[in-house]
Amino acid sequence: MKKHGYFQLAREDVLQLTEEYGTPLLVLSTQQVESNYKRLRRYLPRVRVHYAIKANPHPEILRTMIKLGSSFDVASDGEIRLLNGMGVKGEKMIYANPMKTQGGLRACKDCHVCKMTFDSKSELDKIAKILPNATVLLRLRIDNSGAHVDLNKKFGAGREMALELMQYAKSLGLDMAGIAFHVGSQTVMADPYLRAMDVAREIFEEAEAAGLHLRILDIGGGFPIPETHGTFNLSEMLKQINARLDEDFPETDIWCEPGRYICGTAVNLITSVIGVTERGGQPWYFLDEGLYGTFSGIIFDQWDFRLIAMKDSDAEEVQATFAGPSCDSLDIMFRGCMTVPLEVGDLLLVPACGAYTSASATNFNGFSTAKYVVWEQIKD
Repeated sequence: MKKHGYFQLAREDVLQLTEEYGTPLLVLSTQQVESNYKRLRRYLPRVRVHYAIKANPHPEILRTMIKLGSSFDVASDGEIRLLNGMGVKGEKMIYANPMKTQGGLRACKDCHVCKMTFDSKSELDKIAKILPNATVLLRLRIDNSGAHVDLNKKFGAGREMALELMQYAKSLGLDMAGIAFHVGSQTVMADPYLRAMDVAREIFEEAEAAGLHLRILDIGGGFPIPETHGTFNLSEMLKQINARLDEDFPETDIWCEPGRYICGTAVNLITSVIGVTERGGQPWYFLDEGLYGTFSGIIFDQWDFRLIAMKDSDAEEVQATFAGPSCDSLDIMFRGCMTVPLEVGDLLLVPACGAYTSASATNFNGFSTAKYVVWEQIKD
């Protein structure tokens, strides 16, 4: 079922699923994936969506996006070959990692992936050696300190280097086609996109004057999801972005690379309390899922998950610590988290945990990663 515009299981569903499948359990809604994609296409009708599969490469998500006609943002040989094995043609992928491995470039050659980003001369040299006819986009550095995850700390060329790098790409015989940027993850207003487009427009005009005709603008990802980060008006944000695209880039091919936006609201975690103790006057609850599993997003994505206790209780909420099942003392997810008092066997629901969670989970300490079920396949 849906609440507040995203997939969230009802209590009776949680109880039934737990009885049938146990915990920890991840429940994926492919209908929510489809809804997210279609909403983005509705508000950005000119934009060619490339799903960034690093956020969650679950096969059912990929199959859903393939069915919808999506293109894909890939970052490694593994992702390229995974999609190729599912029948995705190279023309539907962009190798959007500005720092490529030799294995990644060989995969591009094998799977006919010819579109990619760069942000340095050394990267262009690597590309030209293996893929001399590649179509390349300059990854531009965009400052956005308000982003949840600032991707520009690691990638992107400075504005002052743009023309020189593009001319170097052309000198190598590459198809110097456009500009790419990423304003950062979970950006909740249009302003960073609009500022980035202002800079891109300047570069387009500068390139044209220098004899380079750019035809593609990739506005990256960063579109936010409605969970734990306050209120924002996504529809208005997308309308502002679309209006600026129509105004400043009316004849340009527009691409985007959403990851979290597509999958983040499509997965729920059900986890159970496996141990209860008290330390320092505060209850500690041990769960059967931890930092080495789905909650890996706390470390790698700095995400603040919401825990919903699946029990009726009139008791006053208390501050508690929640820890995972492993023997590592690092495996503590939440401190001072408000909750009703819990007991062994109580269930917790974690909505909006589809992005950068199971994708970075491990089998550390011998624990299996959480099982997935697809809601639309089992609800009837």
